[in-house]
Amino acid sequence: MLARMKRALVFGGGGFIGSHLVKRLKGEGFWVRGVDLQMPRYAPTAADEFIIGDLRDPVVCIAALKGDFDEVYQLAADMGGAGFISSGEHDADIMHNSALINLNILRACTDAPIGRIFYSSSACVYPERNQLDPDNPNCSEDSAYPAAPDSEYGWEKLFSERLYLSYARNYGVEVRIARFHNIFGPEGSWNDGREKVPAALCRKVAMAASGGEIEIWGDGHQTRSFLYIDECLDGVLRLMRSDYTEPVNIGSDQMVTINQLARMIMDVADKTLSIRNITGPLGVRGRRSDNRLIHARLGWAPSSHLRDGLQQTYRWISTQVEDGKLDQEAA
Repeated sequence: MLARMKRALVFGGGGFIGSHLVKRLKGEGFWVRGVDLQMPRYAPTAADEFIIGDLRDPVVCIAALKGDFDEVYQLAADMGGAGFISSGEHDADIMHNSALINLNILRACTDAPIGRIFYSSSACVYPERNQLDPDNPNCSEDSAYPAAPDSEYGWEKLFSERLYLSYARNYGVEVRIARFHNIFGPEGSWNDGREKVPAALCRKVAMAASGGEIEIWGDGHQTRSFLYIDECLDGVLRLMRSDYTEPVNIGSDQMVTINQLARMIMDVADKTLSIRNITGPLGVRGRRSDNRLIHARLGWAPSSHLRDGLQQTYRWISTQVEDGKLDQEAA
């Protein structure tokens, strides 16, 4: 008798992390349904079935969960980089849209036959007071309270963490929660106002002629850690299939300044450029994933250097930039 094919559902399957996750699950032999407002922008979806729908509508969530699913992944959110979430211009939409999505999904999950659900939270939940020193940020999981995120995006993520954990307690929904730290890679936003720092800097370097300059928001001494998409998925799947039920960081503990990140990308591109620091949305002064807990509980740690992921990402974005130039020339 043939074993039943495992089934997975990916909310946010049209987004950057979601579309990569769909491909990974298909590679593991899953039947996969993706759900999102739109299909992946830069490559065809690998999903067996893809529902175009607005998850703010509870009817869409109920329809998406029809069928037995061994694994459900919730990555859908109204989000972007610092230029989007730290400007203050999108706060109401970010909180309303993302909270409503999670409320609808969890309510639908209580009546659906699912194994467990993964929720993608964020490092943005951590208090601003612990991230004022760019050289010594504190992002250990137990430092999230007393709560004081620096953005409404972080507040919504923290609320939704509690929402998932309360459904686990009251309705028996099996939940896994990861706090992502700056995931990057090919096939993500790079020029639409929602791009994150690695993609934005790759675009700027790709568009600049050697000997020119690029702009960086702030003094460039603010620090971050960045995790390549393949490593992120390794951590997600390790967590999803573990028995650990509390929120845990998934990120890199290799911290760099934004100026250093830009110079690393210049080196990858073999370009000599100057940096002009300008005023712009910044977020916190320092942030780095604290991986002690996930290493102790799950035995997971990133295995590659930041530069390796930047090489892959820069190659893809430089191709997008070049294709755009060719399109403009053809027009």
